Amino acid sequence: MTKTSFGGHPFLLGFEQLERLVERTAKTAADGYPPYNIERLGENDYRITLAVAGFREADLQITVEDRQLVVRGRQDDGADARVFLHRGIAARQFQRSFVLADGVEVAGARMENGLLHVDLRRSIPEPVVQTIRIHSA
Repeated sequence: MTKTSFGGHPFLLGFEQLERLVERTAKTAADGYPPYNIERLGENDYRITLAVAGFREADLQITVEDRQLVVRGRQDDGADARVFLHRGIAARQFQRSFVLADGVEVAGARMENGLLHVDLRRSIPEPVVQTIRIHSA
């Protein structure tokens, strides 16, 4: 089977990173924990909501790394001397990643009823018309 390359097409100059972006997105889509929703709130506003029941704000970390939103959760199990007769609530750590398009920035985050809301905003750049001067050799 032959792999199609976006960067090899003569009309797609500078789009080599698109292929890497597609590969990175495919890798992050494999894990299903924690479950999440993505909402469109307006023309340029979005919200990612993750179900993080049992996690405190101090247990969560949100970063943007190379156009990738990364949400990490880690609970400290060693602090309690609790004895579980049945443990059905997952206390595992997680890392959930979302690839952000150019111009999309994190507007804020908040916790509400076991849900972590991460608001995103896309800024629309002004169109630029540039005239290129031709020089004689």
